[in-house]
Amino acid sequence: LSGVSGKDLPSLVDGYKEQLGSGVVLLIADADGKAAVAAGVTKDLTANVSAVDLVRAAVAELGGKGGGGRPDMAQGGGKDAANAEAAIKAAEAVLGS
Repeated sequence: LSGVSGKDLPSLVDGYKEQLGSGVVLLIADADGKAAVAAGVTKDLTANVSAVDLVRAAVAELGGKGGGGRPDMAQGGGKDAANAEAAIKAAEAVLGS
């Protein structure tokens, strides 16, 4: 996403989770030249998938470290959003394992 700040991501993630009903959401924003990442997992899936794991996998591809939150909502950041595709693939790999 472009033109969205990191602090706006959680409410966007919640909106998508509500629309999905059951699923996983990962958003990456180009926020002032840096990457902001947020992931959400609907409550029915948190026993199997953690938003924290998704964010940490994505952040590593974006030149950042860590990331945290709860199993249903997590956030992190990286140096550059240019590797967004690799970050998405890293999060997909977490889902596939």
